[in-house]
Amino acid sequence: MSDQGAIVAFGGGGFIGSHLLRKMVSKCASGLISVDIRPPKVKVPGVDYRIADVRDLSALDVGAEVGTIYNLAAVHTTPGHPAHEYYETNIRGALEVSAFARRQGVKRIVFTSSISVYGAGEETKSEASPPQPESPYGRSKWMAEDIHRSWLAESEGRQLVICRPAVIFGHAEGGNFTRLARLLRRGLFVYPGRRDTIKACYYVEDLVDSLLHAASLEERFIVFNGCYADRYTLEEIVETFRSQHFPQARTLTVPRAVVLGLAAALRPMAGAGIGIHPDRVMKLVRSTDVVPGWLESRGLARRGLLPAALQRWKDDSAGAFD
Repeated sequence: MSDQGAIVAFGGGGFIGSHLLRKMVSKCASGLISVDIRPPKVKVPGVDYRIADVRDLSALDVGAEVGTIYNLAAVHTTPGHPAHEYYETNIRGALEVSAFARRQGVKRIVFTSSISVYGAGEETKSEASPPQPESPYGRSKWMAEDIHRSWLAESEGRQLVICRPAVIFGHAEGGNFTRLARLLRRGLFVYPGRRDTIKACYYVEDLVDSLLHAASLEERFIVFNGCYADRYTLEEIVETFRSQHFPQARTLTVPRAVVLGLAAALRPMAGAGIGIHPDRVMKLVRSTDVVPGWLESRGLARRGLLPAALQRWKDDSAGAFD
């Protein structure tokens, strides 16, 4: 399919979007437009930044023919928002982006969904596993996938790539891996009930490479999990961090019964603004055992990349791991 026309990244000012646009600029791509509700976290030279709300794109005019859309916009922090906000932004955003694509005659959309569409559970999940979302975030992402698939079905000349990222880490992430790095820098990490929790993860630059590769193919529909193939446990992630960057940090394990008791005790106070959410406590003892079947089938799921990824993150953030 033709790559002619501008590239519009909805949510281009966010964490993944900034890295995606930076990589495109490094490859000498032109006609890059970021559309986001907020100014960019990291401004990339050569990108045309626009402010707009993905929930209403009816007045958006980018002033150029659009060839490809990257839909990265979402309310994603979970827990952290009332349930209705996930639906309002993620579903309405999918509808509005699809409508914008129709108006512009766009032939290709790349959509970042989430492994949350698979739901919780200790069993290993691949792209062939049936989605069973349990959270408002997971359900909204699954419904947004369906909206994009409906757009695809309207014309044989369209292409859709759906990526389901795991925990993505890197410069300007500000999430789980950043919090882990801060704890290790302070000298102590406490395992929440178990050390063998599997946490599917992926360095943001590796995710970007996967997105760009999938978008470059001629296949009409692609869905893939964005994660490493190694099935890293929490202990393996922590020990890789410690051995390379925080050798003085210590670890200990809090019994699982204590963690579960804390979650139960906090449940009545979930909305009281105490800073510790019971759902976040429970997430710490549940695996996200997801494998990248599509990437493996393409020979794009090399193993053993976590140490190098952490070093790349350190270099990209001038040693701050922020």
